[in-house]
Amino acid sequence: MVADETSRRRFLRVGGFALATGLAGCGASAPGGDDGASADTSSSDASPYTQVYRDTIDSVLLVRTDDGSGTGFVSDDAHVVTNAHVVGDATAVELRTSEGEWYEGEVVGTDPNSDLAAIAVEDLPSSSPLSFADDPAVIGQEVVAIGNPFDLDGSVTTGVVSGTDRSVPAPTGFNIPDAIQTDAAVNPGNSGGPLVALDGSVVAVINSGGGDNIAFGISAALARRVLPELIETGSFEHSFLGAALAPVTPTLAAANGLAEPRGLLVTQVVTDGPSAGILQGSEPEVVDGESVPVGGDVLLSIEGTTTNTAETLGSYLALETDPGDTVSLTVLRDGSEQTVEVELGTRPTETA
Repeated sequence: MVADETSRRRFLRVGGFALATGLAGCGASAPGGDDGASADTSSSDASPYTQVYRDTIDSVLLVRTDDGSGTGFVSDDAHVVTNAHVVGDATAVELRTSEGEWYEGEVVGTDPNSDLAAIAVEDLPSSSPLSFADDPAVIGQEVVAIGNPFDLDGSVTTGVVSGTDRSVPAPTGFNIPDAIQTDAAVNPGNSGGPLVALDGSVVAVINSGGGDNIAFGISAALARRVLPELIETGSFEHSFLGAALAPVTPTLAAANGLAEPRGLLVTQVVTDGPSAGILQGSEPEVVDGESVPVGGDVLLSIEGTTTNTAETLGSYLALETDPGDTVSLTVLRDGSEQTVEVELGTRPTETA
């Protein structure tokens, strides 16, 4: 949300590059745009983007708290979904439709680790809930972002899915896995709004953007896992391995005497965490004038799924496991492959 200029910018590390972006969702509580904005249905040969707008705009709402504003959308007959960072610590919010009608909502659940929040609303406007896409987003797929950037009601931007299985920062300091990247223009006030496919299904809940044609959203797959629990219990528990890992680059492979760069090097194991005493961490050593982690396990797979990237591991943990599950890990230790088992814990609410 955008309460001030500082909150419009944060730095995202994606693919090793620092991308200057901002939380898209919080708009300063400035007067809204056209409260009476509504879809123009006069054209019979509307573009597919116009059709998506007409089919979804009644379900997209402005979400306002005492600290700022963002966007949300109707997810079922009694609830609206938005970002956790949009509602912040608020227990109640104001909601406004594209027709300028106001409603009161109660925040019934938040999950800062996925940046999702659920809002209960009595007597929701007569609009159809937007459904999350059943199929994963694909690169190049056309999408439409609908929201309230800078309090400009019901704004639409278009683009494509630029990337999938991204990892972006969550408000807790951990990362949101399985994120969707798009080049659709997203600005402060868009946060919590839907990124919609041309068939009207939501492929992601927008959560950050603001520059260089790069924006991100929480994937439909992760939202489908988290939201029902937020509505039922008010919170969601994410699986936690309790280890820091780094992709094995050619430099790390050479420093560790590995035949080829593959897998994830365990650089640190959380004391008293799920992997303590099971996985072995590394120690920094200076190699050719550069400090690199040396020694420790190399994680090759989890339950048979190859883990050459941290994104793959994060998505597997988020979408396929629950705290308390025991997972089988294949690691490379002292030159030979071994299988170890770890009982997953619950991710803390913030990084240590």
